[in-house]
Amino acid sequence: MTTQGLVMINTGHGKGKTTAAFGQALRAAGQGLKVCIIQFIKGETKTGEALALASAFPGQVELHLAGTGFTWKQDMETVKAAALAGWQLAREKISSDAYDLIVLDELTYLIGFGILTEEEVIALFRERPQRLHLVITGRDAGQGLIEYADLVTEMRAIKHPFQQGIKAQKGIEF
Repeated sequence: MTTQGLVMINTGHGKGKTTAAFGQALRAAGQGLKVCIIQFIKGETKTGEALALASAFPGQVELHLAGTGFTWKQDMETVKAAALAGWQLAREKISSDAYDLIVLDELTYLIGFGILTEEEVIALFRERPQRLHLVITGRDAGQGLIEYADLVTEMRAIKHPFQQGIKAQKGIEF
């Protein structure tokens, strides 16, 4: 039986885009699928979900941190260089046909910052192995990506503890 790979997007300004993508990765790994996750913005700090997946599924779930952390606190050339290196890694992983699911966490920011064009991203997706599932996360997914995708979910912020002065907490936000 041939699997039809899906393109899934988690977008919007609400919390939970990455968490949902990691949940999809967990579901895939639990079914024995080979998973690769590339995080484009996150820096060296490993999140709880990344630590859990790596320890629970060694050799089955690959995680790559291709970002430099909070982009608005850094020189954009540094951010751009890291993003382009991450994009090259993504191209290699997608083309390898070695994975069943690839998560491109916060990829939409690379388009928003003008580092990549929506057209070049979609062109790579069109060339992927037919069975490969992709999950893309990040705010403000463009109309072209939305139209190309098979499944799009928008997270909408209604209320967040940060608005009440509560800082990010271990095990909840990271």
